[in-house]
Amino acid sequence: MTQKEKELLLKDLCARLPYGVVYTDSQHGDSRITEIDTISEVVYFYDVDEYIEIKNCKPYLRTISSMTEEEKQVLELCNAFVEPRSIELKVDFYNQCHLDYRGLIDKGLAIEAPKGMYNIKE
Repeated sequence: MTQKEKELLLKDLCARLPYGVVYTDSQHGDSRITEIDTISEVVYFYDVDEYIEIKNCKPYLRTISSMTEEEKQVLELCNAFVEPRSIELKVDFYNQCHLDYRGLIDKGLAIEAPKGMYNIKE
């Protein structure tokens, strides 16, 4: 993983932290991230009770195509606003719904979340 990829992943995770993003690593399996240290480039898993290097972890994210009809309607409302604030609403919406708007799955930095992982009603 390049430094640029680490920075992109850390930026994305920090924005998603309040929404309980699930991560996996090769040694411990799945857990929710509870803390991120951007200086040391590590994440803390509550279930594991230790820090793990960012390069050894991948978040589970949803593809944009997995959005429900209800989510699409909410996004349309966000797009209807002309104000600069609507961009913030849209980014918050993507983070809250665990949607991969940065293309992390395609870059190999995230894993597609299994259906229902984040209790999304289809």
